[in-house]
Amino acid sequence: MKYATSAASALTQYLQRGDTLPLTQLRRLGLIYSSYRLVISLFFILMSYASIGSDDSSLLPSLLQQTALVFYVILSLILLGLFYVVTKEPRQQLIFGLALDIVILSLLLYTNGAPDLQLTMLYMVVVAASFMLLSGSQALIITLLAIIFVIYQQFFYAIANSMSLSNLGDALLMSASFLTVGFLSWSISQRLVQVEKLAAKHSNEVERLNTINQEVIKQMVNGVIVIDQKRVVLANRAAHQLLNIASRFEEQFSQRHPQLFAGCLSVAPGQSRLFIYELPKSDSASIVGKLRVQLTPLKGSSQLIILEDLRREQASAQQLKLASLGQLTASIAHEIRNPLATISQASELLMEDTLEAENESELSASVANNHELYKMIFTQTKRVNRIIEDILKLSRQQSAAQQAIALAGWIPEFIENYFKEHDVFLSIQDQPMIQFDPHQLEQVLINLINNGLRYSSYSHPHAYVKIEIYYINNEIAIDILDDGAGVDLADIEQLFNPFFTTDTSGTGLGLYLSQAFCEANQARLTYVPEHEKTCFRLIAPAIDKQMMRT
Repeated sequence: MKYATSAASALTQYLQRGDTLPLTQLRRLGLIYSSYRLVISLFFILMSYASIGSDDSSLLPSLLQQTALVFYVILSLILLGLFYVVTKEPRQQLIFGLALDIVILSLLLYTNGAPDLQLTMLYMVVVAASFMLLSGSQALIITLLAIIFVIYQQFFYAIANSMSLSNLGDALLMSASFLTVGFLSWSISQRLVQVEKLAAKHSNEVERLNTINQEVIKQMVNGVIVIDQKRVVLANRAAHQLLNIASRFEEQFSQRHPQLFAGCLSVAPGQSRLFIYELPKSDSASIVGKLRVQLTPLKGSSQLIILEDLRREQASAQQLKLASLGQLTASIAHEIRNPLATISQASELLMEDTLEAENESELSASVANNHELYKMIFTQTKRVNRIIEDILKLSRQQSAAQQAIALAGWIPEFIENYFKEHDVFLSIQDQPMIQFDPHQLEQVLINLINNGLRYSSYSHPHAYVKIEIYYINNEIAIDILDDGAGVDLADIEQLFNPFFTTDTSGTGLGLYLSQAFCEANQARLTYVPEHEKTCFRLIAPAIDKQMMRT
């Protein structure tokens, strides 16, 4: 009783199993089996008509046999065409076809009379196919149908010919063979299903990992290039930006950077190499500097090239320089400001005394001279105080807190906040975005615009500044233009040095601080002498809008 219950439970679980082949695999095997059915049906009808010329009249096909075979050929052709054209419900088509096979084989077995080994083998093919292509319950129905037809045919044949019922033993043995073949086919199909599921799972996992790897490579700050047999097969966004290549990377890489391309190809297979590549000088480059190039061999003749932007090291060095300068000057500046405030206050009081003496008509020549000296002292103390404030501003500056800035909205708001009463005009293309510390960008633009307004007022009564923002390949250029006299060629090399100024009222720290802030944000601030106007250009890497949305 216990074993019977276990067998019934196992059979129930088997019938409830839904592990079948995927539709793509099912359609492929179904087409193969439908083609096999058509070939077998044609073979049967050809063999039946080939036997007409035989002397043995028992080999002549009967009317039932001819009708069944012709019907089988026609239906086989129709089922093959339907299975090829109609992609929906393939299992229902297979059930009908397999049931048709059982019926036709049973008719042929009936017309043949005695058991036939060839037909028995074809029964087994049908049973095996049903367990491989259908679900467990459907395959079992097809198998039971075959068993019923075989046993009934043998039983009917035995009675009709007054033969011994011992032939039924052969039928029962055949039925047991059907079940055995069905079980083995089911075991193979289940293993195949599990292999298919495992392969699909591994394929999905590989695809997922490949997608993750592609996204990681795409978002890397270092450039990644893969060369296989002198062809570039992979180049991420950073490689395009670092080498200033917008499109057609493989073609532009060898044309714009022939030395780097040749250096990558000159490395022997299986060898690594590390070298520094100097970027070609260009006004459009964010920084005229160098790249650290690391070559790593891959399988075969492929090579992995990692491009590391040394601007980050320069930015780190700049931050260390700012921090050390701040630590050194902060204490000195605080100590200087106290006596400086006393001197300034004393000079201001002395100036007030000379003014009172002037009002009382007691002003002598020496007192007048003293007034000018006091005024000079007061003016210079104010200038020294501005220098100290700039130094303290530099010392308080922390590392750049970069944010994504949409310039099309940020710049107009900045002009409204700081230069509402001045003529500052804006020309902007597209929707550029950069990564920058907003406070530091404000300081840079305030310094440049104030310089433009001040120096252009020396040459024209109506001073104005124009801001032009546009793309240069993969970077954003911000031009600050004015109609001033410009910078002398002899002064260009010292332009961004600390405390260098051509204005007697300036401190000489504005451009130095602006350049330091730009370098801390992986950007570049340059003076463009060939421009028709006085032009200071800030260039920063553009942010991909697709990347910002993700």
